Amino acid sequence: MSAVPLPAPTHKTHAPRHLHWLLRLHRPALLTWAALVLATAAALLWLYGPATDAAAAAWRQWNACDTESCAYDQPAILRYKTLYTYTTIAVTAVPFVVAAWSGAALVGRELESGTARLTWTQGLTPTRWLTGRLALPAALITAGTTLLVILHRLAWTAAEGRIDTAEAWYDNTTLHANGPTTIAFALAGLAAGALAGLLWQRTLPALMLGMALTLVVRTIADQAMPHLWPTATRTTDLRNADLLGDVLYVDEGLVTSTGRHMADPTCGSTAYPDCRALYEKLDAVGHFHIYHPASHYWPLQLTTTALALALTALLTAGAYMTLRRITGGRAAAV
Repeated sequence: MSAVPLPAPTHKTHAPRHLHWLLRLHRPALLTWAALVLATAAALLWLYGPATDAAAAAWRQWNACDTESCAYDQPAILRYKTLYTYTTIAVTAVPFVVAAWSGAALVGRELESGTARLTWTQGLTPTRWLTGRLALPAALITAGTTLLVILHRLAWTAAEGRIDTAEAWYDNTTLHANGPTTIAFALAGLAAGALAGLLWQRTLPALMLGMALTLVVRTIADQAMPHLWPTATRTTDLRNADLLGDVLYVDEGLVTSTGRHMADPTCGSTAYPDCRALYEKLDAVGHFHIYHPASHYWPLQLTTTALALALTALLTAGAYMTLRRITGGRAAAV
């Protein structure tokens, strides 16, 4: 691609005007983002208060029932479950929505239409052009996503010990919706969309690639999370292979008399003669459980957030390198 001639920039004149133009250009997206955040926040506040209170009262009625049939407010329980499910999906979907918008509208469409190149010839360098498209959205995305994460955690905490079917802390969507990993994923979505837009310079392909890159970041974080903080290990006897309860499992299986770990054949308790014979043949003396207790929640969150932000930095660096390539090496001019 031929290099675009860039005249001497006049930043003091053009930067404020460009910011005003950028806000006006993306006003629909800004209003949509505000509406999305406000609607989800309102739903989470309702979940935190009336919905949880009504469902908790219904569960108290159910748990107090000592007959075959008794009255309890089942619709309240179902409403809580439905509202929790949809609000959690909404919070965890934010990074992908951001990636789609960033790739399609923020960068891809302007490159496809030629608006970006026209801007570069009017005193705004490509580097400042891209920085302007990332800085303000990053601040707005961080603020909005942080609000949703805080409200989601409040709503989830309000159900602890009150809602029998409340999601466990280690449930994947709950785990991320309750902590800063979702904020980091949202910023990764912004950077992924920008990189995708610069790579494709077309709206629809950039939208799809931005979402795909965000999914890659999310998958890497999910796979790495259990290994970013030291685990706990516990051994139980062969008579009872029950799960340990409120923990995030990393691995489990059989342990032999020599301390070697092996895969669990999932036979069951030694109360069954066939299982007892199998364990004797394998020299198994117990079950091992490698896991994270609930006390590891914040260490896991913070280390995974750091990983996601590191991947975000790589995506951002890739965007600036791609910009430099498509502008013939003059993107860094200031």
